[in-house]
Amino acid sequence: MIQYVHGDILLSTSPVIAHGVAPNDDFHTGLALQLREQFPAMYKDFRHYAHVGHPKAGDFWVWSGTGPHGSVRIASLFTQEGSYEHGGKPGRAHTEHVNHALKKLAKWVESERPASIALPRLATGVGGLEWTAVEPLIQQHLANAGAPVFVYTTYAKGVAAPELGGVKSASR
Repeated sequence: MIQYVHGDILLSTSPVIAHGVAPNDDFHTGLALQLREQFPAMYKDFRHYAHVGHPKAGDFWVWSGTGPHGSVRIASLFTQEGSYEHGGKPGRAHTEHVNHALKKLAKWVESERPASIALPRLATGVGGLEWTAVEPLIQQHLANAGAPVFVYTTYAKGVAAPELGGVKSASR
């Protein structure tokens, strides 16, 4: 079940927060920057993983740690093209990368069975995609993944969204 909410995803009580990045992202903007600041160990582990694993767009990586509400997992979905030049910036997101990453995330959710998962309007900020292209992919892959999904459609700093156990909401 998917619930659309407004608020600050960093205040989510979901044990999993997903976000879109490039395979070698520097986490210098948007939600990635906020996650880097709140979970510096996650960023350090991500950099090591990217250096050793050479991930590709369309894949994903999950980090486990401790957050304000206890254990947390950060799922980094590789929705954007990577830049492998020194000092280069990540490329734009592509719907095929979003599709592949969400499909892999859905399989992971089905096997790991987290209580819920929170994600933003994936790949529509820095990634540059239109929400009308991304939202159907989220519905397709996560609506029946076995855990409530909270999609943060509007950011409101410091505002905790009402995460109501996956009750589907019509407001987007």
